[in-house]
Amino acid sequence: MMYRMWIFLLSLVACTSPSEQAMTLSTQKDTATTLATIAPLVQDTLAPTFDLNYIMGKFDPTQHPDFVLIAPEYADREGMYLHKATYAAFEQMYSDARKEGIKLVIRSATRNFEAQKRIWENKWTGVTKIESDENAAETTPNPKERALKILRYSSMPSTSRHHWGTDIDLNSFSNSYFEQGEGKKLYDWLLANAAKYGFCQPYTAKGEARPHGYEEERWHWSYLPIAKPLTKLAANSLTDNMVQGFKGAETATEIGVVKKYILGINQDCLPQ
Repeated sequence: MMYRMWIFLLSLVACTSPSEQAMTLSTQKDTATTLATIAPLVQDTLAPTFDLNYIMGKFDPTQHPDFVLIAPEYADREGMYLHKATYAAFEQMYSDARKEGIKLVIRSATRNFEAQKRIWENKWTGVTKIESDENAAETTPNPKERALKILRYSSMPSTSRHHWGTDIDLNSFSNSYFEQGEGKKLYDWLLANAAKYGFCQPYTAKGEARPHGYEEERWHWSYLPIAKPLTKLAANSLTDNMVQGFKGAETATEIGVVKKYILGINQDCLPQ
């Protein structure tokens, strides 16, 4: 089992994206060393605790043995949780970034089904406005069209990667922040270094390689050693008709949320 885990972890180093192909031998060694530090934590989590309830966020991260509370120094608020392997990798990435004048701030982390349901239903009912201060409940009475508007940046409950404890939002929820000044410096550092710690940006700009799914989110980063097997489990076991229990859930099947949103991510973040 440990041998297979090492093969999986080291495969991150040999990924085929252009940025990773350009890594120097020294950087590859640094990546292997970083992953070696967190390998025991990943190994510990490969028990059969990943099931559909986990995928769909139907658990309490505050009570889950594999989740830890994020220290205040890493976040903009207290009370957030991550999977312990994700957290260990982030701590190392945070420390190394600080040495280069970069401060990573977690703005959002694990959200279970109930937390995501509140976000979704607030947007569905117009309590929370979507982009451009739009009240989707008033402007978009058609359920599918309303769901698609919300899905630009928010997941349906049961389909969010934030359920998994693998995904973090960093520093700002605005793509424009990362286009200049300190934000661009931070984003450039992540593009150059995040893969060394196992992190990948799942929601890159949409285009021919990624025609479906959420809009670009430069703030959103996913810890692949845990997220890849979870993505594979979702692809093999989760169906659109299982996505239910909230307002607007009836649109999930019509839209095809599993294929277009859970799997509609940056190809570098997908399981092979």
